[in-house]
Formats: sequence, C-alpha cells, structure tokens
Amino acid sequence: MPFIDSKITVSVPQEKKDVLKSEFGKLVSVIGKPESFLMVGFEDNYDLYMGGKKLEKGAYVSVSLFGAASRSAYESLTEKICKLFETELGIPGNAVYVTYHGVNDWGWNGRNF
Repeated sequence: MPFIDSKITVSVPQEKKDVLKSEFGKLVSVIGKPESFLMVGFEDNYDLYMGGKKLEKGAYVSVSLFGAASRSAYESLTEKICKLFETELGIPGNAVYVTYHGVNDWGWNGRNF
C-alpha cells in the first residue's frame, strides 16, 4: 500500500493531476507495488522554502509504503519522479525533493495489514 503525497508550489489543473496519478500508477512497480493499492494526494499552490528562500517552482514528494524497498529501487523511483515533475509541470529535478517512509503497521477496512 503506497501513498504518494505531493506538495507543489505551482497550480496544478485537474487534467495534470490525472496525468500524474496515472504515471505514479506505473512508477510504483519500481518499488514492487501494484497500482491497485496506490493512494495519491496533491496539494498545489503550496509555499515551500529551501535554504531560507521561497521556491517559485518546487515540490516535496513523500512516498509512504507498507514494508520497504531496496535503496536502488528508491533511487530509480526518485529519478522517475523528478523527470515526471519536470516534463508535466516544468519543475526542475533540482527543485524536487523526495522522501521515503517505510510503515510496519497500516490499517484499512477495520484491521491492519
């Protein structure tokens, strides 16, 4: 069960959110997870600061997943997420920050996995 949560400094129209959601669905295979369990969230027009300066074009992407993946899988996913944000939103890769959070206990439907 991965959850990809994005905080993005620019406005993201619904059609772009749909594209990103679909692409995330493909990308999660890199960490060994299926799209059928993927949850995605977007928060656009978000104020992000790095080194005391406001990012005009930037993104913070948090990837939480039940269990964990290998470091090489995370490296690959980071590269793909950065390329996706550059292609779809014009946000350069050096302004996209990605974190990974392995979760041991994840609840759904009245129980935990």
